[in-house]
Formats: sequence, structure tokens, C-alpha cells
Amino acid sequence: MLENPPLLTIRRAWKRPAADKLAAFKGVQTGQAADAMDGRGALDYSIKAVDPANAVFLGTAITCETGPNDNMAILAAVSLAKPGDVIIAASEAFTGSAVVGDNVALCAKVKGVAAIVIDGLARDVAGIVPVGLPVFARGLTPNSCVKSGPGRVGFPVAIGGVTVSPGDIVLGDADGVVIVPQSELDRVIPRIKRILGMEEESQKKIRGGFANLGGIEDLLKSDQVRYVD
Repeated sequence: MLENPPLLTIRRAWKRPAADKLAAFKGVQTGQAADAMDGRGALDYSIKAVDPANAVFLGTAITCETGPNDNMAILAAVSLAKPGDVIIAASEAFTGSAVVGDNVALCAKVKGVAAIVIDGLARDVAGIVPVGLPVFARGLTPNSCVKSGPGRVGFPVAIGGVTVSPGDIVLGDADGVVIVPQSELDRVIPRIKRILGMEEESQKKIRGGFANLGGIEDLLKSDQVRYVD
């Protein structure tokens, strides 16, 4: 290393989506959002809600990148966040210590943050749950991290197998977390509306006795199936 990097590198000038575009995802399930993007956008399955009873959220990504065993960039992101933002923290999937605990969750809640999503570990479940803020992580550990940097805030990050840019839309529920790129909103929103309409119609038919999902009943009657009983 030629010289010591700054403790934090922060980009503050990035665009949040228009309110009506964010509102288009209200009540949308993560699976529906992923379907609208042809099965893409979902973070790794291991990133789940610390409190499954408090997993539903919708907001705008404020991204941060911190090294393993460090959360300085997360603290900076919380401080810079606006109401409705979602802290998206890339910590290199480090599992030796937690980068978010109850105090960080409480600070974020007070700031109006919609959720915290990390690709590392969390701790202090007994304190996080009563805060009432959705926190998503790969798992839990009692170990705490340091606050030493360097870190970055406001730049694209890779988390859970997905690239996330500041200003992307983030949805979460008990199934996991899905990222909808801001650049894709004009394409995805109309598809979301179609999917919601199709699912409503399908479930109405199923309640009426329809069971030929994917044409399975037709297949079972065809010569492509051999019965041996």
C-alpha cells in the first residue's frame, strides 16, 4: 500500500427514486418482485430477518462497504440516511463477528431508516426485537467488531450475489430480500401490475377447484406418463 487510505470515502450526490415509483411496490411480495425481473434480484437465501415476525419493509438503498470485522461505514450510513432509506452493508460476508447490534438498530430506527440489510452477522437479538426495525443478516454471534475503517458509503456494492447501487429499491419479507435497480423501474413496474393481476385471477380459480397448475393434470392424462399400479 502506497499510502494510508482515508477512514471513509463518501459519495453524497445520488438520486432517490420518485415517490410514486417507490409506492408502486407497496404490498408487493419479494417473490412477485423477483418474478417481474425474470427470477433475478434476490439476495443469497442465507440473508434472513433476525426477527421473522418483523420482516416486511420497503425502501431506498443507501449503500456502504466495510471491511471484515468493522462497521465504521455502517455507522456513517446510518448518520447520513434519510427517512425511508434501507442500509445495505457489504462486509465481505465475514462471519467472525457481528457488524450490527441493538444500538445500531436503535439509532437507525430513530433516524427513520426502513431496514438494515447486511451480508455478515448481527447480535443482541434480545435488544433488536423490541426496537421494531427489520434487520436482515446471515446469522448471529455474540462477538463484536471494531470501528476502524476504511469504508465507503454511497457507491455500488456487491452483497449476497447481487450488485446494489444507491437509490435502488429494496423489498424484504420472510422469504428474504430483493433489489430492484432504479434503472429498471420503468420496465419492472408494469410487469409487477400484470403479475399481481394474474396471481389474483389464478388464486380465484384455485379456490374454485382448479388444480391444473402448469398443465399438470393434462400431463397426467397424457401418454407421457407411465403408471405402474
